[in-house]
Amino acid sequence: MRLYISKYYYGDIPGSDAGGPQPAATVNPATEWPLWEVFIRSKQGLDHKHAGSLHAADAAMAMENARDVYTRRMEGVSIWVVESRYIHASNPDDAESLYEPANDKVYRHPTFYNIPAEVKHM
Repeated sequence: MRLYISKYYYGDIPGSDAGGPQPAATVNPATEWPLWEVFIRSKQGLDHKHAGSLHAADAAMAMENARDVYTRRMEGVSIWVVESRYIHASNPDDAESLYEPANDKVYRHPTFYNIPAEVKHM
């Protein structure tokens, strides 16, 4: 069994020249497996966190490889794998225009509320 690990890191946006997900016309399914993103939920955590990327032929193989590579020491209790071409991300250069409308809606910020000490995880 051959395992391929991606050269991308958390937050990277692969471009057409960066070797990331490519249009179907340029990928030869006989020689190149699709890229999968791996998310792990730790024993102490409440949410899944991006652990890395790997290449696999299908979801079952991606799940097995993710387990072998990213949870060797029993770090997680749940694994998600998602084929990279199905993830759509915003461009960091567009952050100002993307988040600017929220600045004038102060009522959405939870600064007006007093949270009791008994409330956990907030």
